[in-house]
Amino acid sequence: MGMKMQTEHSIPVFQPDPEVPRNLLRACPVYRATPLLEIPGRSGHVILVKDERDRMGLGAFKALGGVYAVARLIAEHWQEATGRMLEPEDFLTPEVRALAGSITFVCASAGNHGLAVAAGAGTFGATARIHLAGTVPESFAERLRAKNAMVVRSGEVYEDALAAASADADTTGAVLLADGSWPGYTHPPALVMEGYTVIAEELRVAFDESCTWPTHVFLQAGVGGLAAAVSHMIRLNWPVQPEIIIVEPEAAPCLRESHRAGKPVRADGPVSSMGRLDCKEPSIIAHAVLERCDVEYVTVSEDDVAAACAYLDGTGLATTPSGAAGYAAVEQQSKSADTHSPFRPLVFFTEAA
Repeated sequence: MGMKMQTEHSIPVFQPDPEVPRNLLRACPVYRATPLLEIPGRSGHVILVKDERDRMGLGAFKALGGVYAVARLIAEHWQEATGRMLEPEDFLTPEVRALAGSITFVCASAGNHGLAVAAGAGTFGATARIHLAGTVPESFAERLRAKNAMVVRSGEVYEDALAAASADADTTGAVLLADGSWPGYTHPPALVMEGYTVIAEELRVAFDESCTWPTHVFLQAGVGGLAAAVSHMIRLNWPVQPEIIIVEPEAAPCLRESHRAGKPVRADGPVSSMGRLDCKEPSIIAHAVLERCDVEYVTVSEDDVAAACAYLDGTGLATTPSGAAGYAAVEQQSKSADTHSPFRPLVFFTEAA
């Protein structure tokens, strides 16, 4: 697995083998690498885009983490029950699906994580129960039900839904599969992050073939799972090292504030239009990873992302405020970029509009 325990702080050291999720996901019928695009920015710079808007047919990068984590947790149940390891091709066999049918995965979701967990459960024969806050549109609840997930409305904000999902797991024996981590809860979210390493590996292969590596990588962050997983892989094995910039909403810069404090801290603020990034507390694993990856932090405003969405919509690359946050940061930074220094930024369109 590559997860070594760091006993001093009870936080696992994130050292995954990227071939493990790549091999498992290759056995998934809907897996394929997402496109790497080049688009003109408003400022005139050419911008590289990792387009996650149709990842595995679910419309967001989170498909990788949720589906992979479901599979790994089923494999752990299988090994505990039988003493045998599962190979990727074993997951769709009747015997494994029968065992998976006894497992219910439960989580809270403000958007795409719940859809990924529901899709993973459906793919491998398990059950999913997703807790949604009142702020999540009913249209999203219907998408979850279409994946055969049970939807439970829990509280008014995401934190309420997360508390309800945790209580659900405690009382029913379901498996809590959150994408954030906190003291005493790190293993499932570490698996989610391990799934995200596939994105960085797809990029490394593409850049190695084209020999056109980015100078800057802009990674938007909520609790920080994607940003930390990709940053880790960049620092681990990209032969040409870029600057890495973590992008957060002005209303929720929990990773920046945690960096300044030297420990995970809460960053309260108003509600942001960047709903999937509007996280007031960081993943403790993500914070620990980013602290050793030599990253910078920037914030973007509601106006910044509104302008970015409008521009991208006009180019036929529509995404949400959360999906456009990295692009908004590029436009912000390009205004002050040294015109004599190379500036070949990479951004991520993390979800479809």
